[in-house]
Amino acid sequence: MSGDPLVIGALGLSAMFVLIVAHVPIGVAMGLSGFALVGYLIGWGPALSLFSTVPSSVLASAELAVIPLFLLMGSFAAAAGLSADIYRFANVLIGHRRGGLALATIGGCAGFGAVCGSSVATAATFSRIALPEMLKRKYRPSLATGCIAAGGTLGFLIPPSVIMVLYAVLTEQFVLALFVAAILPGLLAVLLHCLAIAIQVRIDPDIAPPGPRVSWRERLVVMRQCWAVLLLVFVVSGGLYSGVFTVTEAAAVGAGLSFLFALARRRLTKAVFLSVLGETAANTGLIYVIMIGASIFTYFATLSHMPDASVEMIESWHLSPLMVMFLLTVMYLILGSIFDTVAAMVITLPFVFPLILSAGFNPIWFGIYNVMVIEIGLITPPIGINVFVLHGMARTIPLATIFRGIVPFLVADLVRLGVLVLVPGLALWLPKGFGVPM
Repeated sequence: MSGDPLVIGALGLSAMFVLIVAHVPIGVAMGLSGFALVGYLIGWGPALSLFSTVPSSVLASAELAVIPLFLLMGSFAAAAGLSADIYRFANVLIGHRRGGLALATIGGCAGFGAVCGSSVATAATFSRIALPEMLKRKYRPSLATGCIAAGGTLGFLIPPSVIMVLYAVLTEQFVLALFVAAILPGLLAVLLHCLAIAIQVRIDPDIAPPGPRVSWRERLVVMRQCWAVLLLVFVVSGGLYSGVFTVTEAAAVGAGLSFLFALARRRLTKAVFLSVLGETAANTGLIYVIMIGASIFTYFATLSHMPDASVEMIESWHLSPLMVMFLLTVMYLILGSIFDTVAAMVITLPFVFPLILSAGFNPIWFGIYNVMVIEIGLITPPIGINVFVLHGMARTIPLATIFRGIVPFLVADLVRLGVLVLVPGLALWLPKGFGVPM
């Protein structure tokens, strides 16, 4: 057994999955299984040393320091009510059209994703803001919940994105290149989600009745009230893409601005402030534990030579690059529907990334593909975490109704994934045009 990398790798994966099934946290499961196999391969002394070297390396990572800052920015922005501003802004522009509130929800989710970077937080926020409004205006519950669950997935794709930062750290890529590469796929995602709504209301007009038309004077009033969120997006994104800020500086400026907005609007009570800090600390701790566990498991994977053996085995099958991508898509859709998105990424990248490089795919392009296919898993049965978030906040709407509502958006997402695979330039054109290192 000791001479077969695939057998040793399979043993490590099996140990990890057994621990996960036993409800051991994923980061801990990856760390323990990696530690045990490293001890088996080279001795328990070197294995024990991983518990000192790996955490210190992860905690000292400047790239990972971006994550708590972006999480803090999103939490302060939500506390300041910026998500409601985005929704009202989109609503006064298109809310009077048939399906307008659903379209405004997609636009609001995309806008909030630009200041939040979390899909689950986006879905939870808009289930509080948009869902009551749509139900009040007699929207079909399936469409109302479906567009929120699907729109929530945009939080991962619209930069800045926490999941892209993790991909950049795990694969040693330039995070700004990923942010720039995500712009066009993100716009395509918004467009296709809006198209899915337009087709549904064309087929069944009663699914989303039109709302009252708003005068241009009222629209201008709302636009003026939304200056804070527009300024935040402009400063963070504009400063980042123009080269004024590094990614870390942009995150720090965004967190500071969103804090000031919450303070100026008198929404930052002591309880809210402590809640924001606690939420950010909890989410940051969870991500760091997963990253530490993933680093230990990756060390085992590298030591066992399993990634190289896996690449050699798959190359011996003589599959075309498109067939490789098809198999990876199926795998990620299954994993995304069962595991947390961060876990799905960190578990697979040690084995998948070498395969991608050997097949000749661009690592930045694959990063966008990886984020897109994992975000689709957020609304894929049987789990689909965004669906359960919505159900938890709207108990009167059955799970079957929500899953039925996400089907048109799921089709739109699969179309977008196919476009990205067939037209790689969709993700690579902007980074090359801006001269961003890749």
